[in-house]
Amino acid sequence: MTKRSHSITIRDVARQAEVSVATVSRYINHPKTLSNENAGKIQQVMKELNYVPLMAARHLATHKTGTVGLLSFTVEYGFFGPLVSGLEKALKQNGYNLLIATTQAEAGGDVMPPIGPHNADGVVVFSNTLSEERLAEWYDAHFPVVLVHRSAPQSLPIPSVNVENKNASYKMVEHLIEVHGRKQVVFVRAPGTQEDAHYREMGYKAALKAHSIAFDPNLIIGGDYERSAARQAMQKFLANNPPHFNAVFACDDDLAVSVISALQDAGLKVPEDVAVVGFDDQHFAWLLVPALTTVHAPTEEVGRMAEQQMLKLLDGQEADFACVLPTEVVYRQSCGCN
Repeated sequence: MTKRSHSITIRDVARQAEVSVATVSRYINHPKTLSNENAGKIQQVMKELNYVPLMAARHLATHKTGTVGLLSFTVEYGFFGPLVSGLEKALKQNGYNLLIATTQAEAGGDVMPPIGPHNADGVVVFSNTLSEERLAEWYDAHFPVVLVHRSAPQSLPIPSVNVENKNASYKMVEHLIEVHGRKQVVFVRAPGTQEDAHYREMGYKAALKAHSIAFDPNLIIGGDYERSAARQAMQKFLANNPPHFNAVFACDDDLAVSVISALQDAGLKVPEDVAVVGFDDQHFAWLLVPALTTVHAPTEEVGRMAEQQMLKLLDGQEADFACVLPTEVVYRQSCGCN
């Protein structure tokens, strides 16, 4: 007996046909781009599983709501203020309201996100908030989606807006090494599933290698975007007889604040004993004592650019596939600069 079609997801089809989710999506939207073998396998599996693409969502998407959604796994931190501001300004100028909700990437395809084709004309998706499966299904339904701080999955031409992470991180660590002689640099890691975090860590490692400094996994702290968790991780690191270090590169400014707090609790001075640097240049960075050296990421511009791409999609135009905005290191006192 075949399962009812509404419980079958595009991932089920891909698994049984032994192809990727993106390949199934391509078959649904552009079948002529696939080989006869793959097209035949997918067609047969869809028939066996009684799989029907998201026609309901496709229909709903033709009924305008005047609303664009923003989906994120959190909106707790100062980082999101400028992002939302950039999104909202562009939307209001074009007659749309912004609807914001938090959710987590689904393990399967059965949990409906709070914002989607059922209540919005399009959705801006922050980082890894949605699974690749869900993105493929929305793409299949011709539902407008723009990704921010995340690249599109392979073979899914979904527009994305990112900031440059790796080169800026390289320059930051290079500055610590060359200008301030800080060669034992701790890296406070954000969640590994974050694309930004991945490239920032790559920049950190590349700078060490370029200056003939061996990578020491003992100088990596497994952090989190929550300040309390990062502070505790740093406190634990300091309490466990850590290897010598004289600088910390935190993956974002929120983490940097937690690091500074933990160092000060331990009687260490910033930057005299330990230099601390961050990433994002949030509004509070220059207000800290000492003021935080960080990488300026144009977060509000990310929001504006994302909405420009979304408005193109809503107007039936072709959006830019991948936009990467430049970043810049801002030198302040926390690294030892005057």
